[in-house]
Amino acid sequence: MEFKRSFRTNTPDWRCIYPKVHSWSLDGSGDCCSWDGVECDEVTGRVIALDLSSSCLSGTMSPNTTLFRLVHIESLNLAFNSFNFSSIPYGFSNLSKLQYLNLSQSEFSGEIPRDISQLSKLVSLDLSIYWTETLRMPNMGGFVHNLTGLKELDLSHVSLSSPFPPMLANFSALTLLRLEYCELSGNFPVNIFQLPDLEVLSVFHNHNLSGFFPKPHWGSPLKYLYLSWTNFSGEIPTSIGNLSLLNDLRARTCYFSGSLPSSMGNLSHLTLLDLDENNLQGQIPVSFANLTQLLELGFSRNNFSGDSLEWVVNLTKLTFLDISGNSLHGDILGALRNLKDLELLFLESLNLNDVLDVNDLFTLKNLRYLDLSNSNISFTKSFINTTTFKLTYLYLDSCNLTEFPRFIGYLSELEMLYLQHNRIQGTIPRWMWNNSKESLRYVDLSHNLLTGFENNQTNLPLPNLNYLDISSNLLKTTLLVPPPSIMVYNISNNFLFGEVPTSICEVSSLTVLDLSNNTLNGTLPPCLGSIHPLILLNLARNKFDGMIPHIYLDDCALRMIDLRENQLSGIVPRSLGSCRMLEYLNLGDNQINDTFPFWLSKLTYLKVIGLQSNNFHGPIESNLSQLNFTNLHILDISNNGFNGEFPSNLLKSCHTMKVMVGQHTLAYLDIFASLPTISFSLSKNTTYAMELTNKGMKREYEKIPNVLIAIDLSNNKFEGFIPELIGDLELLRMLNLSNNLLNGSIPPSLANLTVLEALDLSRNNLVGEIPQQLAHLTFLSVFNISHNRLSGPIPHGTQFDTFESSSFAMNNGLCGSPLPNKCTNGEDAPPPPSSFKVDNEEECLFNLDWRIVLVGAGVGFSVGIVIENLIIDEKRMWFLCCSKKMAKGWKKILTCVCPYMHQQ
Repeated sequence: MEFKRSFRTNTPDWRCIYPKVHSWSLDGSGDCCSWDGVECDEVTGRVIALDLSSSCLSGTMSPNTTLFRLVHIESLNLAFNSFNFSSIPYGFSNLSKLQYLNLSQSEFSGEIPRDISQLSKLVSLDLSIYWTETLRMPNMGGFVHNLTGLKELDLSHVSLSSPFPPMLANFSALTLLRLEYCELSGNFPVNIFQLPDLEVLSVFHNHNLSGFFPKPHWGSPLKYLYLSWTNFSGEIPTSIGNLSLLNDLRARTCYFSGSLPSSMGNLSHLTLLDLDENNLQGQIPVSFANLTQLLELGFSRNNFSGDSLEWVVNLTKLTFLDISGNSLHGDILGALRNLKDLELLFLESLNLNDVLDVNDLFTLKNLRYLDLSNSNISFTKSFINTTTFKLTYLYLDSCNLTEFPRFIGYLSELEMLYLQHNRIQGTIPRWMWNNSKESLRYVDLSHNLLTGFENNQTNLPLPNLNYLDISSNLLKTTLLVPPPSIMVYNISNNFLFGEVPTSICEVSSLTVLDLSNNTLNGTLPPCLGSIHPLILLNLARNKFDGMIPHIYLDDCALRMIDLRENQLSGIVPRSLGSCRMLEYLNLGDNQINDTFPFWLSKLTYLKVIGLQSNNFHGPIESNLSQLNFTNLHILDISNNGFNGEFPSNLLKSCHTMKVMVGQHTLAYLDIFASLPTISFSLSKNTTYAMELTNKGMKREYEKIPNVLIAIDLSNNKFEGFIPELIGDLELLRMLNLSNNLLNGSIPPSLANLTVLEALDLSRNNLVGEIPQQLAHLTFLSVFNISHNRLSGPIPHGTQFDTFESSSFAMNNGLCGSPLPNKCTNGEDAPPPPSSFKVDNEEECLFNLDWRIVLVGAGVGFSVGIVIENLIIDEKRMWFLCCSKKMAKGWKKILTCVCPYMHQQ
């Protein structure tokens, strides 16, 4: 009862089935042996088993839990509860009689306590976790050393981060071993396949675990073998035929090579075979015809060849077949004619180059999923009309089709239709959805040559459609208003004209609206901002004019707004501040007349701000005090009329430009939206796009890498100094401050921007010398400081030796390569400063008063000059030699006591 009171049981959770502890009560007899989940010894009455799996327990287990008082317990199951990511407590060693322990999928975290390894009577141990949990076992070999009696061991998703312990091959009682997603490495011990009772072996998703396919002995009891996503390689041996009881073999995405042995035909119990994405080759053995129990078969993305598919004719129980990405030929659909139970068929990228008989398709009465993508095919035009065909998902993208296949109009249960990236011409016919009006949920006709809708249709009779993509066609029509059920509507990159009707706002489920790259005009419907579920709004590159809609609800869900390259005017509506999830805002290349919208700093998720090429004006710095552009990657306010002091506070708040967390692989700035639908999972991933001035030229970024950090303040009227704090933005890749009224010197802190690729400070009033430290910017490929008032030597070395004279033009005081005017003290500037070093032969004179040293050296040098004029000519050469040595010593003294003077 004390254990019961230490947890809550009313928390809803996917693991929760029935709270067994609700039956626990001291009323009546108080006999705990009658409670749900409790089992007692019939003789002694001691509790010997406790099964509280899926009992809705929520809370944490403390080290002094009363559970550890049940010293006679032999079986403990706490799986599928919620222990709030707390640690597994120490104390299990008290339960010395424990044989069965299951703590799986219960939100434990931290390191697994070693005292569990002292339970020498354990025959079953399951500590597997869900992928969101984090359990660690630093030394698996040491942990299992004492558990030699184990029959079942499941540590899936536990972070082992160690080589596979070879001692497991000596655990002769093992029947089940599951070590999935464990970060195992090293070589897999092949003799583990010789264990006499092993039935289940699963090590998939251990990418650094190497090994070869087992060579099992005859009569091996192995039934389930999972090797997918490992480093296993080599050929599949003939001895695989010895696995006569094998029921399920999964070796997807490994490195197996060679041909399949004909002995695989002996695996008569096999119901699932997955060899997708290996390097297998040759013909598929005809002995596969013996695998008559197969339900699922996957050979995709190998190098199989041949035109004989006789082996598949006998596999009449198949429900799933994937032979995509091979070089198989012949009458494939004809060979599949007898597979009446087939439900999912993948024939992608087979390069069939053939006319497929639709009648063969219609014989597959249970087929629901058909993928023929990336195959050069066409379909017969004559076929038996049928509406009993159950096809639900049809993938015909990139098939080089020039017309709509007629059989589509007879599919009565079709939900998802993929026809993108073909060469289909003309109008979209009405017969396409003759029998699927009610069932269609997803239609993609993008990247074709479509010109319009039959009879200039203005609405689609598809009341349940959720996704419609007709982008990148040749549509020359007014905007088609989609059905009210639409969630994603993309009709960009066409030739649409006319205005956007206000009825678009009646599409109450609209989440993604992309009308970009058309010739739509007129004013934007004011109601656009009030479509509540709208996440992405892209109206870029049209001819819209008037004001940006001013109505944005308090619960605005917008995360991306792209209105660039229109003719919009007025101000940026303050109500945009209600869109607290906004990540991307691009209003560039319009006619907006406003001051800087400083309230944008309250939108803490903002990653991209584009206000370039408008009529923005006024100061920025004086209006900004407390800012929080924490996540900003790109700021482009170029080609406006901003003035006043350099906006230091704005840049100071850009924390992502200083330190970026978790960017270990190349990715792109994007928005991922998971949209709930009735019958299928719908998601939309949209990458940011933007035009930026990079390396002196405007460049369209269709995808913006997450490492692209850029600031463009060019072509404004900013004044004052470039602040030293700009050197804190160490992740900057592009910085453009050109065409302003900036003065002062170039801050040496720019040398801190070690990944900077483009720096443009041209057409300002900068003075002083170019900091020599900038020569350390080894990624710098564009550098422009022309049209300033700079002077002194141009740095040399690394990237500076590659810049042309135009980068330094119209700075009359600059000298050195690549300019024609040489520096007075030699052509080259001194090398960039590095760490300070002293000649080994000289001792640095820091212990002396350096002022006395300098005076003494100066006086000595002057006296030397006078004496030189008095001595006889034959001694002159000797004295000059001594003078040079003295000057060299003086230089060393100066280098010791005043290194910065030496650098100058």
